[in-house]
Amino acid sequence: RRRQIQLLLDPDRLTAYGLTAEQVRNAIERQNIEIPGGSFVAGPSEIALRTMGRLTNVSDFTRIILSQQNASVIKLGDVARVLDTVQEVRRIARVDGKPSIALEIRKQSGSNTVAVVDAVMAKLDEIRPSLPADLQIAVQRDQSVFIRKSIDDIQHHLILGSLLAALVVFLFLRNFRSTIIAATAIPVSLIGTFAVMKVFGFTLNNMTLLALSLATGIVIDDAIVVLENIFRYVEEKGVSPREAAAEATNEIGLAVMATTLSLVVIFLPVVFITGTLGQYLLSFGIVSAAAIMFSMFVSFTLTPALCSLWLRPNDTGHAGSKKRGFYARMDNVYDHMLHWSLHHRFVMLLIAVAVTASVVLLFPRIGRELVPDDDQGEFQANINLPRGTSLPRTIEYTKDAEEMMRNLPEVQTVFTNINFSEARFYVRMTPLETRTISQQELMRRTRAMLLSRFRAPGVRVRIEGGTDISGASTAGQGYSSGGTSQGNRLFVNVQGPDIDELNQYVLQFVEKLKASPGIVDVRSNYETTQQEIRVLIDRVRAADLGVQIDRLATDIRTLVGGQVLDTQFKQDDEEYEVLLRLDEPFRDPSRLNNLLIPSATQRAVKLSDVAQLKLESGPNNIQRYNRQRNIQVDASLDGIPLGEAVATVREKAAELNMKPGYGIVFTGSAKQLAQASSDFSIAVLLAVVFIYMVLASQFNSFVHPLTIMTSLPLSLPAGLLILMAFGMTINVYSAIGMLMLFGIVKKNSILQVDYTNTLRDQGMERHEALIMSSHVRLRPILMTTISIIAGMLPIAFGRGAGAGSRASMAVTIIGGQMLCLLLTLLVTPVVYSYFDDLREWTPSRVFAWIRRRATQPGTASF
Repeated sequence: RRRQIQLLLDPDRLTAYGLTAEQVRNAIERQNIEIPGGSFVAGPSEIALRTMGRLTNVSDFTRIILSQQNASVIKLGDVARVLDTVQEVRRIARVDGKPSIALEIRKQSGSNTVAVVDAVMAKLDEIRPSLPADLQIAVQRDQSVFIRKSIDDIQHHLILGSLLAALVVFLFLRNFRSTIIAATAIPVSLIGTFAVMKVFGFTLNNMTLLALSLATGIVIDDAIVVLENIFRYVEEKGVSPREAAAEATNEIGLAVMATTLSLVVIFLPVVFITGTLGQYLLSFGIVSAAAIMFSMFVSFTLTPALCSLWLRPNDTGHAGSKKRGFYARMDNVYDHMLHWSLHHRFVMLLIAVAVTASVVLLFPRIGRELVPDDDQGEFQANINLPRGTSLPRTIEYTKDAEEMMRNLPEVQTVFTNINFSEARFYVRMTPLETRTISQQELMRRTRAMLLSRFRAPGVRVRIEGGTDISGASTAGQGYSSGGTSQGNRLFVNVQGPDIDELNQYVLQFVEKLKASPGIVDVRSNYETTQQEIRVLIDRVRAADLGVQIDRLATDIRTLVGGQVLDTQFKQDDEEYEVLLRLDEPFRDPSRLNNLLIPSATQRAVKLSDVAQLKLESGPNNIQRYNRQRNIQVDASLDGIPLGEAVATVREKAAELNMKPGYGIVFTGSAKQLAQASSDFSIAVLLAVVFIYMVLASQFNSFVHPLTIMTSLPLSLPAGLLILMAFGMTINVYSAIGMLMLFGIVKKNSILQVDYTNTLRDQGMERHEALIMSSHVRLRPILMTTISIIAGMLPIAFGRGAGAGSRASMAVTIIGGQMLCLLLTLLVTPVVYSYFDDLREWTPSRVFAWIRRRATQPGTASF
């Protein structure tokens, strides 16, 4: 606390001398000044002039002249005592029960969190040696810790995913040279992506590293497809590796290009996503697209080159991969299923339609939220007392809470911040690997513990701590300044024209929400419990006595609330505040009527002469939102997703039957969720359009893209089913996974359709071409699918910082790939045959209709 000079007035002496607070204030400010007086020119020099009227000692304040009455000089010391002290305590802070001073450091917008923290830590290391032995600097909240752990985990996932993806190649081809050739695509593609990141100014953060991790299983796909085709040429056709590299790459080139470009275009709609979400997804989309484009470049250049140099004709002899072993048995089963499907096309079509229609049943059963809450090992507990509770009373009442939380075995540190009517406790838990319960479970236990202890009327307990859209913890955000975190908290504005009627609706609304499962810590920001003494001025009487309203109000504020004067006490080049107010014993409501108020007649009058005092309870504030009176209701969520809570709120609000002009508006995370849902819906539609455009240009056909895109609706129920099986929600991360799944899953169909067209161009009959292409492309389809799954397994089942958010994305892609793989392998040939029949049937019917019209009597010809 900073030094402060307090001038504490005695109202009885002021009355005796007929002085007002205004007169005292003006006298002090006039007699403690330092004013420049101009300058003199003395020859070649200029000499400045300054009047040094500042007080040099604190005791000098007592000798300030206030007035002169009957040859008697009245000084400040006659009506006040001067106290050299520190500023009044308005809040206290403690760390594990020890007194402390809290300092919150926030980074500038756009700055790197880790870099800022490192710079601050370096400064602290410089400061610590100069501190007294009994003074310590302890960092209570460091956002970089979670970020560093999260980045470390992603880096490990990236390496492990790359190794698993390479292992898939070896298991299928059983050749070290082929495995190394395919695996080379991963580091080369990622190195090229780093160059793009450098151009765009991206850093290695959660979103960019997540994009790189997910890309490890994808960037190897193009290399696998090209490598497998080259391998097949050497294995089945007996050509040299050099010749195979040229011919096989040329044969598969269109399919690889179509696969890659149609995957890249799904990231284009990201630019249409607005707000904070759009900022984070932009870097994710650009990094992912860059990695995938580099993978195509590598598959067309480096992969064929390495195959021509490293592959040996006898390499394929070890494999015999397509003629014996597990793959041969699997290929035989697939052959029977494929023949059955092509002979029962309508049944397969009905199955595909039924699977697609299952979305209608699955979607409502899965919760929705903005982002899943990660275990970040920290949360915040708030205890609010009735407004107007003094600081000593707040400290006394909440002292047990700190001790109760410190005694929990999973708690490492409790940082306490107490001000008038409110106590905030920032709780940092022990590391995740050392405890057996999650952050959410400990929050639930802490809430129950505090609610059982603090049951007095007007006392409210709130536990908060989640994850915001950037992946950062919401616990402690704005902690020192008394801010409120959001995360997956619920914020609802109840609006209407009349504040009293609005409050009645809110009271009912709050009670309904409190009775709703999963919605806890419900409160509104409207309170009528704030007691206040209202000064009701008699304007006629005030005018008669020459009392001006502003001077009256200013004097009351000076005497009761205290006023920092426009003059400072200067000592040793430091300036300190000077506070003027009534002395503590006289700050009593019963003495207000006798306070002297200045008037224009030069004669002070008592406050009771021009005003009445009335004690009432009033609202602590009245807010407006979009120019309407507004009361905000907020709540925490316990075990239910945000989307379900929003639906419950709408239901409870409808039960109120509010009059016209009254209603609710969602803000905070609920508003962001609605905006994100809208943005992603648009993104999906645009992605489908872009995919069709790319495929149409690549295949030079309007029909084949439709055949390929039938795999898209089949992937949607697969992704939803896996989310439901794992108890996950539809959130920003799983939505990104679903969008990426759209781009990935059609790869199988592209490979099938492309080779079917190639075989038919060579004169093969359609049915035989469908069978042949499906068998030939089965191995690369399985290899690429399993490599994607293998590359994402570490992310899907990882633990640690940020694992929950990343897992929902990876699980969506893995589950969607696994569940719809067999269906797309069977449905694509069936749909191809149907569209081919339609293409042959339509022109013949049209031409027959034209011929009939032309031969009818009276038909005009042109």
